[in-house]
Amino acid sequence: MSLSQEIASLIKEAETVLSSATNEQELDAFKNQFLGKKGKLTSVLKGLASLSVEEKKTVGKEANEAQTKLEAFVETKRTSLKESFYENQLGKEFFDTLRPLPKKERGSLHPISQIQYEIEDIFTSMGFSVMDGPEVETDENNFGALNFTDDHPARDMQDTFYTVDGNLLRTHTSAIQVRALRKLKPPFRIIAPGRVFRYEEVDASHENTFYQVEGMVVGENISVAHLIYTMETLLSRVFRKEIKTRLRPGYFPFVEPGFELDINCLVCNGDGCSVCKQSGWLELLPCGLVHPNVLEAAGLDSKTWTGFAFGLGLDRLVMMRYGIHDIRYFQSGNLRFLKQF
Repeated sequence: MSLSQEIASLIKEAETVLSSATNEQELDAFKNQFLGKKGKLTSVLKGLASLSVEEKKTVGKEANEAQTKLEAFVETKRTSLKESFYENQLGKEFFDTLRPLPKKERGSLHPISQIQYEIEDIFTSMGFSVMDGPEVETDENNFGALNFTDDHPARDMQDTFYTVDGNLLRTHTSAIQVRALRKLKPPFRIIAPGRVFRYEEVDASHENTFYQVEGMVVGENISVAHLIYTMETLLSRVFRKEIKTRLRPGYFPFVEPGFELDINCLVCNGDGCSVCKQSGWLELLPCGLVHPNVLEAAGLDSKTWTGFAFGLGLDRLVMMRYGIHDIRYFQSGNLRFLKQF
């Protein structure tokens, strides 16, 4: 039998054997048997040495064509095996992603997410828009445009997480208010929910990662009366009852005048506990009229436009609503805690 005949016979044998492979492991073994360095095709080609120059050209060409044909056959077979495997798996492991899950297997929203969405609904019903912004902010958006001086303590490393490129993890969602002032034309009403970060000593009422909803109203002749009405409406709808509050003077660079809005501690009903630091009151949100410098920094005429702003801590609001005595539970990932909500 000539080498040409041996090659033709080898192709038929290889196709038969490769066709019988039932998985990719068998296919690779068969491929190595015929096309490997010590395979049958290599063994046949050892006979080339005894041929003339012209015969070598002819048989060599046939050998290359045979190798190309077998390699193409192997890949076709490999594709077929993969398709068969996935079809078989689909038949065994079919799962309808739209099928309702049993109630016991369902997850639920985190309590902070629940209260955030509820507050968004409350504010949108009052004509507010919901805005979002990046958690990594510039110093200008987080401090400079909000009338913070260059030497303000909040800029220190012990209060703020800075990145190596000079940016920072936002310490409040007020940075979104800055973006709103630049983007929107007054009058407007917006809230800005999101996660914020501060270098805090963690205890029952302080965390280094927590959530806020800040709001801003800009228009003509906006007064403290508008602010108080908005806050009272919010709290009465969140707690579904009248809440005892107090307004204290407070200093914040971005509002003037500024206030601290406190509510009677709902965990201890004003008797004093670790959450309210035995005072019976819990600082819920800073607020005030937007400082003229903040409006001017955004290119607005502070003689024409006025406004109010506030910052609400979502974690503390949830604590008051459900009587939770330790803020650290929210970040714990404890399912026994989370399943209660």
